[in-house]
Amino acid sequence: MNVTRLLFSVLGLLAFVLFVRLWVGAGSYPDIGRLEQQIEQQNKANDEQAEVKRLLQMDVVGLSKDDEAVEEHARSELGMVRDGETYYQVILRTDPEATAPVPQVKAAPHVE
Repeated sequence: MNVTRLLFSVLGLLAFVLFVRLWVGAGSYPDIGRLEQQIEQQNKANDEQAEVKRLLQMDVVGLSKDDEAVEEHARSELGMVRDGETYYQVILRTDPEATAPVPQVKAAPHVE
């Protein structure tokens, strides 16, 4: 009888430890929920990066096929101008960030 009581006590304690681990420890239900949220966030970030990659690939294809696209990128992103052109920047009074002086962009010398 004493051995049976000891055996039930050990088994009860083991079951209690396993249930506590199921609800609190690593791999518990709350931990799994947190990991699923992290997976969902990472999947969203991956989808956003895939869209950026797709747009960049389209841009590369467009630049490799069209000289006008290359020129447009040079003008809009690098501020380049052709020889003989004059660059004008219009600053609207409604734009508070544009009131700071902007350095002048000079045309690169034409090399032949």
